[in-house]
Amino acid sequence: MVLVRQIELRGSMRGDEEQQVGMFSYVMPEQRVPQDHPLRPLLKMTNEVLAKLSPVFDSLYSRGGRPSIPPEYLLRALLLQVLYSIRSERMLIEQLDYNLLFRWFVGLAMDAPVWDPTTFTKNRERLLSGDVAEQFFAGVLALAREAGLLSDEHFSVDGTLIEAWASHKSFKRKDGGGKPPEDDDPGNPTIDFKGEKRSNATHESTTDPESRLYRKGNTTSKLSFMGHALIENRNGLVVNTALTLATGTAEREAAETMLNEIPGQHRATVGADKGYDVKDFIDKCRELDVTPHVAQNTSGRKSAIDARTTRHAGYAVSIRIRKRIEEVFGWLKTVGGLRKTRHKGTRRVGWQFTFAAAAYNLVRMRNIAARA
Repeated sequence: MVLVRQIELRGSMRGDEEQQVGMFSYVMPEQRVPQDHPLRPLLKMTNEVLAKLSPVFDSLYSRGGRPSIPPEYLLRALLLQVLYSIRSERMLIEQLDYNLLFRWFVGLAMDAPVWDPTTFTKNRERLLSGDVAEQFFAGVLALAREAGLLSDEHFSVDGTLIEAWASHKSFKRKDGGGKPPEDDDPGNPTIDFKGEKRSNATHESTTDPESRLYRKGNTTSKLSFMGHALIENRNGLVVNTALTLATGTAEREAAETMLNEIPGQHRATVGADKGYDVKDFIDKCRELDVTPHVAQNTSGRKSAIDARTTRHAGYAVSIRIRKRIEEVFGWLKTVGGLRKTRHKGTRRVGWQFTFAAAAYNLVRMRNIAARA
């Protein structure tokens, strides 16, 4: 008797399955997103930056013709793509169609139609020509400066390889030699480059001609670009970016350019790894009134860094803190989608790199504010 009653009670506790058939919802997306959701402070900062960029957007669009998708929508959507590691713009649009959180962040109403994925392609040239990524990045830095988060004295610099959207099979001889047999599969031809000496001087990628075959350290050679970042040492925020062809001197050349753009007239320091321990770079830093806190390269040659730099306590501090820049590159590749770029050419890849760096700064600023 007791056993039967327990079964009846257990059965009565089960809810009835009901299919959703309601046509209306009286709960706004704003109410559905928790007040402590991590996207809320990011949206607040993003909207502040986009509001200041409104005159820039006005200059990019014609006053006549059919209205386009608001650029604020596009940039918020692209920011979500970086933050949530969404592989493609087609998948991003799919998420926007049914993800209420994404609709709330972008600014779309619950029943508003989403745009076609090709909208990003059509508007990319407009955003490129207007240097929108650079201006968005500068706007985020302005917020950080207003909050007192930036240092104007101590910096770190480094570069990283970004794998191009091109395969080794696309890296072919410029003179047209080494073509596959005519009866081979044109979509996936047989390429045998064993024993062939391949270099950027004699070969070029047919998929992305601006990519370069390069390797850094003990890694394998890949068709790549070189991404560069300059961070300030107080909070590890990115203050400048650059994207160049992958060459042996690209890191030092980009570093010189970024150091030359440091605001203010006072003396600064820059930390860097031993790859920057080259006399020409050290001399250039001192010309720019920047003290080079560069790790000494003692492998078989004389270091360009001497005791007049290493004897100061600040040198050891810079050498230790400069490793923070690896955290930036790690985030950009694992979260920001830059382990292998989705675009081709230095302009488009550079746009993606700078925009992802701005997203990193927003996340970093939110985390700093949460700890304060």
